[in-house]
Amino acid sequence: MFFAGLALVAGTALAQPKKGPAPKPAPAEAEPEIEMDPAEPAPPPGDEIDMGAEPPPGDLNADMAAADASANAVKAGEVKRTPLSWQDILVVVRKPFLKARRTELLPMFGTTMNDNMVRHYSLGGMLNYYLTDVLAIGVEGQYYQPSFREPFDLVARQARRLPTINTYKWSAALNFHYVPVYGKFAVFDKKLITWEVFFTAGIGAGQSEVEERDKKFPGFTNLLIMPNVGASMRFFLAKWLTVNVGIRDYIFYDKFEPTDRSPTMNATSDQAKSNADGALINNVMFQVGISFWLPTSFEYTTFR
Repeated sequence: MFFAGLALVAGTALAQPKKGPAPKPAPAEAEPEIEMDPAEPAPPPGDEIDMGAEPPPGDLNADMAAADASANAVKAGEVKRTPLSWQDILVVVRKPFLKARRTELLPMFGTTMNDNMVRHYSLGGMLNYYLTDVLAIGVEGQYYQPSFREPFDLVARQARRLPTINTYKWSAALNFHYVPVYGKFAVFDKKLITWEVFFTAGIGAGQSEVEERDKKFPGFTNLLIMPNVGASMRFFLAKWLTVNVGIRDYIFYDKFEPTDRSPTMNATSDQAKSNADGALINNVMFQVGISFWLPTSFEYTTFR
């Protein structure tokens, strides 16, 4: 019995599995330390923005090197080429004539357009200086030669009365010119002619003289304030030569001989002038002239 009990105990011991070694005890966690006055604040987490932090100082050399590297990377990339055609090429032609800082000498001839009694022919000239290619300031002077037209004689013969008319002697003005329109046209599809339109406004003076009905009474003259407005066209023939045509309206208040002159009334020129009738006159004239430009050549300037 004793041996049987020992065998049973040994079998039971062999049937039980072996136990592994016991795990080592985990080391005790150190208690967190509390810093009462930190010298530097802890950096904020990645998903938060620190509004009080100062940005780091920039490095100019590093920025320039990064920009050069980016430019080289762009240049090294593939270049996309677009096919070209003649329609893609635009040709901008330079103006063949420049006026800025040049002087214009313009002898001109003119004639009255709106007077059916007396026609005035004028011979004069203009001197203009162009501040820019479109703005100019200048002076002008004209001498007038009257020519009586057929209605003047017809009225005298049919109505047995002489018309009341004045003739003009001279005029001068200070003018301002502005060029708003510029263009060109082809002559027989072979030659291009450049042209422009410019407007003129000025102020000046002139003189008129009454035509006496009865030559035994003296006449008198009037000093006139003559503003003027007009429009003209200029055609460019060479770098120093142009042709001008235009219309100008000279506006003034003129005095005419009284109709009741007699040996006892308005006999002298002063009396007749003091009792003269006045009227607002528009002397519209057609003018044509040839301009000479100084200096005779010019140079183009290009903005860079």
